[in-house]
Amino acid sequence: MNKLRNRKRSSNKDLIYKALIFLATVTVIVYFLPRSGKFNYQFDIDKPWKYGLLTAPFDFPVYKDEALVKQEQDSMMKFYQPYFFYNQRMEQKALSKLNADFNHGLKSKALSPFYFQHVNVVLKQIYKAGVVTSAEMTNLKNSHIRSVMLAKEMMANAKPSNELFTIKTAYEYLLNADTIHFSKEILRQCDLDNYIIPNLRLDKKKSDEVKKELLGTVSWASGLVQSGQKIIDRGEIVNDRTFRILESLKKESIKRSGSIDQQRLIVGGQILFVGMLMLYFMLYLDLFRKDYYQHKGGLSLLFAVTIFFSVLTALMVKYSIFNVYMVPYAMLPIVIRVFLDSRTAFMTHTVTILICSITLRFPFEFILLQFVAGFVAIYSLRELSQRSHLFRTAFLIVLSYAALNFSLELIHENDISKINLSMYMNFAINGILLLFAYPFLFLLEKTFGFTSNVTLVELSNINNRLLRKLSEVAPGTFQHSMQVANLAAEAAIRIGGKSQLVRTGALYHDIGKLENPAFFTENQSGVNPHKALSYEQSAQVVINHVHDGLKLAEKNNLPKVIKDFISTHHGTGKTKYFYVSYKNENPDKEIDEEVFTYPGPNPFSKETAILMMADSVEAASRSLPEYTEESISNLVDKIIDSQVEDGFFKYCPITFKDIATVKCVFKEKLRTIYHTRVSYPELKRKGIM
Repeated sequence: MNKLRNRKRSSNKDLIYKALIFLATVTVIVYFLPRSGKFNYQFDIDKPWKYGLLTAPFDFPVYKDEALVKQEQDSMMKFYQPYFFYNQRMEQKALSKLNADFNHGLKSKALSPFYFQHVNVVLKQIYKAGVVTSAEMTNLKNSHIRSVMLAKEMMANAKPSNELFTIKTAYEYLLNADTIHFSKEILRQCDLDNYIIPNLRLDKKKSDEVKKELLGTVSWASGLVQSGQKIIDRGEIVNDRTFRILESLKKESIKRSGSIDQQRLIVGGQILFVGMLMLYFMLYLDLFRKDYYQHKGGLSLLFAVTIFFSVLTALMVKYSIFNVYMVPYAMLPIVIRVFLDSRTAFMTHTVTILICSITLRFPFEFILLQFVAGFVAIYSLRELSQRSHLFRTAFLIVLSYAALNFSLELIHENDISKINLSMYMNFAINGILLLFAYPFLFLLEKTFGFTSNVTLVELSNINNRLLRKLSEVAPGTFQHSMQVANLAAEAAIRIGGKSQLVRTGALYHDIGKLENPAFFTENQSGVNPHKALSYEQSAQVVINHVHDGLKLAEKNNLPKVIKDFISTHHGTGKTKYFYVSYKNENPDKEIDEEVFTYPGPNPFSKETAILMMADSVEAASRSLPEYTEESISNLVDKIIDSQVEDGFFKYCPITFKDIATVKCVFKEKLRTIYHTRVSYPELKRKGIM
C-alpha cells in the first residue's frame, strides 16, 4: 500500500515538473516573439507565382507606386503657400532706434534731416514688403515656393516670395533706392543695416496644416480589391498591376496587425504553435529518452539551447540587428550530438528551427537550409576530439548552405547575374561563428555538468600531471592501466560503446594505488609488505585504493564520469586472494565478509562493465604459466562468466551478445600481446666450425 502511494506521489511530482518546464519554455519564447504582422510570400515582377491560389482576405485599396505619388505631391507643392505673420514691434523697434540715433549723434556725423527723411520712408517700404531671415529665404528657394501668405491682423494676402527682403537685399535696396538725389557713400557711413531686422515670422503650425491639407488631396489608391477576389494563382507571372496589388495587400496586412484584437490573435497563435511543438518534443523524450528526465543537466541543456536560439532569432528579426543566416544554428545539433545523442540532436534542431521560422518573412527557404545544415552537422561530427573535426564540419556546413541556396536561385531566377552574393557572405560568417562551438562546449560542460570528448582526450594525455606521477611512483600500475585502456577501448568500439570515455576511465581507475604502491603486486620488486599484515588488514589496504582514488579524483577535479570508473571497477566484489586464504585457514570461524568486500557500486553502463571485465582479465593474464590460445581463451571465459554469475552486470545495459563480443576482443588482443617470439640466430664467425 505504501509503495503504491509512493509511486503515485512520484508520478505526480514528475507530472508537475514536466508541466512547469513546458509552461516556462513556452512563456519565455512567446514573450520575445515579434508581434508585427507579416506577409509570408516572396514575389517579384516578371517572375512566376510559386504559391497556390491567393484571394483577397478583406477589402483593401490598391496603392499607387511611391514614385508616382511623390511626383503628384511635388506637382501639388507648386501651389503651396506657407503662412508668415507680421511682427509690428520689429518695425517700430527699428524706426525708434533710427530716430534716437539721429537725435544723439547720427545727424552730426553725416545724416542730414533730408537724408533721415529718405531713410525713414524707404525703411517703411521695406518693412511693409516684409523681411525674412536668410535661412527662411534659402528654404523658400530650395522648396521652389513661388508665393507666401502674409497675415496681418485678421487678413492674409498672397505675395510672391521673390518680393520679400532679407537683411542683405533690404540693405542693398536702401542704398540704391534713389541714387540721383542721395549719395550711396554717405548712406554707407551711417551703418543703416543696424536698422533692418526680420519682421516676418513663419507660422509653422498653420503652414503644416495647409501643407497636409494640400498633400491630402493626392490619392494614394488607384483602385479597390474586394474580399474574396482572386489576386493570382500558381504559375501566373507577376505583372506590374499584380505586383502593386500584392504590395498593397502586404501593407494592409501589416497595418491591420497593429490593432488590439489582431495582437491577441497573433499571441494566441504563437502560444498554440510553440506549445504544440514543445509538447511533441516532450512526448519524444517521454517515449524514447525518458532517462533524460532523471538527468537534470541534460534536460536543462535541451530546453536552454532551444530557448536561446528562439529568443536570439526573435530579437534579431524584431530589431533588424543582423541577417539571420549569419546565426550558426548548426551549433545546436553539434552541442546535443557531442553531449547526448544524434537522434535527440535532430529532434531538438527540428523543433527549434520550426519555432524560429514563424518570426521570418520567408520561412520555407530558412527551414530547408537549416534542416540540411543540421543533417550535415550531425553526420559529419560523430566525434569531437580534435579541433580539425570542427573545422571540417564548419566547411561542410557552409558548402551545403551555398550549394542548396545556389540550386534554389537557379530554379527561381532566369538570370544568373541576379544571384544574391550577399547571402554567400552570410554563410561564410556563419561558418566562422560555428568555430566558436569549441569554447562554447567548455562553457556548457561547466554549466550543465557534462564531459566532452575534447576533455577526455586532454585527460588521457600521459603527460598529464596525475598520470605522469602514476608512471613514476607506481610504474607497474601505470603499465597495467595502459593495457586495460587498450583492451577496453577496442571492446567498446566493437559493441558501440564510447571508446574515448572507457579509455580515459581505464587510465585513471587505479590512481588510488599511488597512496600505497608497494602493496600491489605489479609494483613489487621482491619485497611483499603483506607478509607483515593479517588477511583482514591486507584486504583493507587493497580495498582502500578505491577510496583513495576517489579522493585524488576530487582533489584533481576529475569529472564524475571518471570517478564512476574508479568506484565501479571492482563493483561489490571481494578481495578473493585474502578472502579465500582466510577461509581456508579458519574453516570453522565466522567471517565478517564486509571486511573483504569492495564498497561498489556495481557497473551501471556499458563502459563501466567493459572496464571491470578488462581490468580483471588483464590482471589475471599476467599469472598464466604459459600463453597458448587455449589457456588465454579459458582464462577470459572463466573470469567474465564468474562476473556474470555473481550478478555484477545485473543492472547494466549490456547484452549477452555484447559480452560474447567483448570476450572475443580480449582473446584476440591477449593472443597478440603474448605471442611467441621467434628466436634470432647468432652470426657465425669465419674460421670457427
